[in-house]
Amino acid sequence: MFRLVRLSDQICSGVIRRLYVTQSTETLTKPMKQQIDGVIKTASTPFDDTALAAYSRVHFDDSVNRDDPEVQRLKNEIMSGSRAALAAGITLVESKNPTKRARGNYLLSEIMTEERKRYQKHGPNSLIFRIGISGSPGVGKSSFIEALGHELTVNQGKKVAVLTVDPSSATTGGSLLGDLTRMQNLSRNPMAYIRQSPTSGSLGGVTRGIHESIILCEGAGYDVVLIETVGVGQSEVSVNDMCDMFCLLLSPAHGDELQGVKRGIMEQSDLLIVTKSDGELESKAKLTAAEYISALKFMRPKSDFWRPKVMRASIYKPDTITEVCNTMYKFREKSAATGHLISKRNMQMTTWMWNHVRDEIMNLFQRHPMIMSKAPQMEKKIRHGEVTPGFAAESLLRTFFGLK
Repeated sequence: MFRLVRLSDQICSGVIRRLYVTQSTETLTKPMKQQIDGVIKTASTPFDDTALAAYSRVHFDDSVNRDDPEVQRLKNEIMSGSRAALAAGITLVESKNPTKRARGNYLLSEIMTEERKRYQKHGPNSLIFRIGISGSPGVGKSSFIEALGHELTVNQGKKVAVLTVDPSSATTGGSLLGDLTRMQNLSRNPMAYIRQSPTSGSLGGVTRGIHESIILCEGAGYDVVLIETVGVGQSEVSVNDMCDMFCLLLSPAHGDELQGVKRGIMEQSDLLIVTKSDGELESKAKLTAAEYISALKFMRPKSDFWRPKVMRASIYKPDTITEVCNTMYKFREKSAATGHLISKRNMQMTTWMWNHVRDEIMNLFQRHPMIMSKAPQMEKKIRHGEVTPGFAAESLLRTFFGLK
């Protein structure tokens, strides 16, 4: 299934000694296979510009440009609101295939150019409203999103995209739940579009393609995008780096619940929503909301124009969902009026550039044959207390760079 391409056995700038690349032959086109064969023939040559160019041809497809027919077709169809084209575009930006990835990047560039023109003409109101929603498992994220989506589409006439990060099986990597299972009514709404991205074991709960998917949804004419995460690990931080407003859902549990919520997560939140505020749980929801209101008084707000609010909501009380929706748009108006919206988005784009760089470097590092062989040994030594994590990491890095 995998072919090993050895690019060099020589020292480059006194640091890099060996660089290997593995590529699945199932995803390679015939020209790409010919390129790899060419790299293999020159494997014994020094790691000079020629070898580096050969490596780039394996990982980056320079034959694709912004005038590519597929790129232009998808751009035009996405801008016209085609759901099928939007799905195809998101598949491109999520792909690891060099050709598809190149097309996806050019597609994003084309969409962003059109969105920039629209912003210059119509101002901040033309931008999609990006709302991140997180919370611990079982808090009712999917039910709340479905109720909020109904309010936005049916009562306010908005087009809504929902990007969900679905829990994945640690064994198979497949999704444990499906969007049709969790949001049956919203999935049948013609004004809504739901896209699921399995976490594939990612602790952060946010996949790399979500940020790009938001841009494509904006190009397709959606007014609001709701980003749901599995609510574990660093997901709240990741979502906050790609949304305009971050909402944290909380269970109506008294006392212990407040202790279980990390201070950092609360400080990142623009709106805290206590769910299931109905029936027997309504009194607990009121107490929980009061406790969070008191706790927020001792926390410094993350922006000058908005102090985080605490609200109660129930999917069985539509008026509470309407109140939450109205509060979200009040935040949006203040954010746009103060210039915070644009400045935050500019910072987010820079953050995601470096996220991409880190992902690519880590991918290359982990696929190095000698790292793949040595890493399990170092993990075993760490478990047995024979070496510290710091020394193990240094050993792997020295192996990667060909140092003793």
